[in-house]
Amino acid sequence: MRTLTSDPAKLRALIDAEAVRAGFDLVAITSPHSIPKAPERLAQFVADRFHGSMGWMEETFERRAKPSVLWPDVRSIIVLAMNYGPDHDPRDLLSLRDRAAISVYARNRDYHDVMKGRLKEIAGKIVARAGGDVKVFVDTAPVMEKPLAQAAGLGWQGKHTNLVSRSHGSWLFLGSIFTTAELEPDTPEVDRCGSCRACLDACPTNAFPSPYRLDARRCISYLTIENKGPISQEFRAAIGNRIYGCDDCLAACPWNKFAQTASEAKLAAREDLREPKLEDLLQLDDAGFRSFFSGSPVKRIGRDRFIRNVAIAAGNSGEAALSVSLRGLLQDPSVLVRGAAIWALSRLLPQAEFAALAQMALPEEKDSDICAEWQQALEPNP
Repeated sequence: MRTLTSDPAKLRALIDAEAVRAGFDLVAITSPHSIPKAPERLAQFVADRFHGSMGWMEETFERRAKPSVLWPDVRSIIVLAMNYGPDHDPRDLLSLRDRAAISVYARNRDYHDVMKGRLKEIAGKIVARAGGDVKVFVDTAPVMEKPLAQAAGLGWQGKHTNLVSRSHGSWLFLGSIFTTAELEPDTPEVDRCGSCRACLDACPTNAFPSPYRLDARRCISYLTIENKGPISQEFRAAIGNRIYGCDDCLAACPWNKFAQTASEAKLAAREDLREPKLEDLLQLDDAGFRSFFSGSPVKRIGRDRFIRNVAIAAGNSGEAALSVSLRGLLQDPSVLVRGAAIWALSRLLPQAEFAALAQMALPEEKDSDICAEWQQALEPNP
């Protein structure tokens, strides 16, 4: 471990100045021992299986729960936040059923790419000034950014489990710099949710069994992004036209009235991702998907999961004209896509027309899960 040489106060001033220069909106400091309740809460989350198929939550438990286990040399943690506030209420798009709703955070560049390089620049300045060692993290590492951000004073974890800021509401990306430098911690923020439950009541799938607890298996963000299999019948109608993530609990937070629109151009929504047409998205093959979402976090789920989501949204649209594109997807190589297309067509076509389509398709179908999807779709609604 390299030797530290800088005065802590001067080093803090450097950190603050470099954070502003790099485009971060908030910066604060905490210690690696500032989240003592996190291990117990994480253990309960995993024990309840609320993490669903996200096996890494269990596999990285020890490192995730305690920063000092992730890196024993860490002495201080610098938590930085970047505002990605939208210029409108994203829920307005939910009423445009022929359009696709993509979560605000994913409407432009992948924030991991935007933030990682800037955090490394700041970390480099810290080492140049004071020596020592640093490590940079943005979301993908086993770091509990939200509890650390609350401990550092950037905001508090609301009842929707996301960070809420008095100055930026629920619209903040978080990153951290672990350092061997001994820095004075900032004052933790207190919970300011009070009796409000707007975020809980806004959830379309009742993913919050109680305040401050999220069952990811019921969350639309999990279902459309992390979930690699078919989307459960239970949640398909509730998904509406949300094809990648869900902003409802975030957008419902009253503290958003203090939030400003993101000033960072790379975080502002691309025009073609504000309200894309479902019809256009249904046409994307793998090459078209990769090209259209180049540099976007949406690209990470792959074309098949994405078209699965779009087909579900098409089934919720009430737009019979989309059945033409959906029929074409019945021959798609992906089981995910075919299954979602079947469900969507069962919602858009007259019962007799759908039954005739099933009669033609079922004898040629070799996959048992898809056959079951057909049979279930043919059953009369209770």
